[in-house]
Amino acid sequence: MLHRKILLPEDQMPTQWLNLIPYLKKPPAPYLDPMTGQPVSPEQMGVIFPRALLEQEMSTEPWIDIPEPVLDFLSLWRPSPLMRAYNLEKALGTPAKIYYKNESLSPAGSHKPNTAVAQAYYNKMEGVTRMTTETGAGQWGSALALACNHFGLECMIYMVRVSYEQKPYRKSMMHVWGAEVVPSPSPRTQAGRAILEKDPDCPGSLGIAISEAVEDAALREDTKYGLGSVLNHVLLHQTVIGLEAKKQFEMIGGYPDIVIGCVGGGSNFAGTAFPFCVDKSHGRDVRIIAVEPTACPTMTKGQLTYDFGDTAKMTPLIRMHTLGHDFIPPSIHAGGLRYHGVAPLISCAIEEGLIEAQAVGQTAVFEAGIQFARSEGSVPAPEAAHAIRAVIDEALKAKEEGKEKTIFFNYCGHGHFDMASYDRYFAGGLEDYEYPAEKVAESLAHLPKVGG
Repeated sequence: MLHRKILLPEDQMPTQWLNLIPYLKKPPAPYLDPMTGQPVSPEQMGVIFPRALLEQEMSTEPWIDIPEPVLDFLSLWRPSPLMRAYNLEKALGTPAKIYYKNESLSPAGSHKPNTAVAQAYYNKMEGVTRMTTETGAGQWGSALALACNHFGLECMIYMVRVSYEQKPYRKSMMHVWGAEVVPSPSPRTQAGRAILEKDPDCPGSLGIAISEAVEDAALREDTKYGLGSVLNHVLLHQTVIGLEAKKQFEMIGGYPDIVIGCVGGGSNFAGTAFPFCVDKSHGRDVRIIAVEPTACPTMTKGQLTYDFGDTAKMTPLIRMHTLGHDFIPPSIHAGGLRYHGVAPLISCAIEEGLIEAQAVGQTAVFEAGIQFARSEGSVPAPEAAHAIRAVIDEALKAKEEGKEKTIFFNYCGHGHFDMASYDRYFAGGLEDYEYPAEKVAESLAHLPKVGG
């Protein structure tokens, strides 16, 4: 009998999060106040984040305990299974073994609740009654709506307009869990009104939606902001993925030669890869590949420097790979990957040679998603299909070389709300878009004047 699912017993679920910072050769650069150029204080960050999350953001401890109420809620679907993709291997005729972590089994259908539950819990513990956030494809908005509902918090979501229109049922899901959802840019905030005045048909971007959500939170005492990616504490909460996977590989006496994940802001990739990055920092031979869209090539064409995390310049300055805070990518269907920057810890890991970055076009991505669905059964979200594209390419390379390799990736979300995108692919309506170098240069010309 084939063992397709490697199931970790519930009592083996991780009870601590893993922090990459202590394992880096150089600590990440501090966040800077754009007015003074000095490191931001906890008091400044405390306007939009609860203290417990700020402590995690700045922590240099290698392990941080997961609170019992968070573990209790996560146990509704965790540990998630490690799956062996036998049918895909057979379809490719590859000697490679392909494994994936199935994060689509959470109530929201993605990896995002791993941090949403923690963030809602810490906000609740500090007396917050309302949270705001942005969402691109809707996976993060769904997750925070779920978590806020569980802990009795109001939830206000600014959803990037193009995804709001492409994925109406994500919005419906957020409504089921009690959240309010508006398309961004919206007339509700100063940031949104300013964008709409310049471009009434603006498709929106994660940078714009972040501006709206941060502004909303900063103006109300009962409200804090929740972020679905990029910052250290968010990546920290996602490490349950990689920690479980390592235990599951131990159960079968295996270990991956290649670890792959898609990257927008970087949370699912970091959660998958950081536990393996720690091994690599200690000399373990493992390739770790971060995959992004050619239409939003943050890691492969961006500049590593200080930039704002949002379009309206309301956030601190963050040292990261960036395409420029006013970069608005094309309306590709992987809405969760349309962010102008990337997590600073991922930028650190690239600098130190722990991970490598690749960019892929959306036509090849949908081809990979369909091949996966036709062999393994599950229909992947376009975001997850970016990782699948790289997996298939590496498996075919192993076939050419005649090498047995173990490839592991994170299946970070299902595509049940993305069928309009698949319909467009089948109708020949999807185009590959490679962001022109001159457009990237134009956006980078507006970077804040701070030393990188």
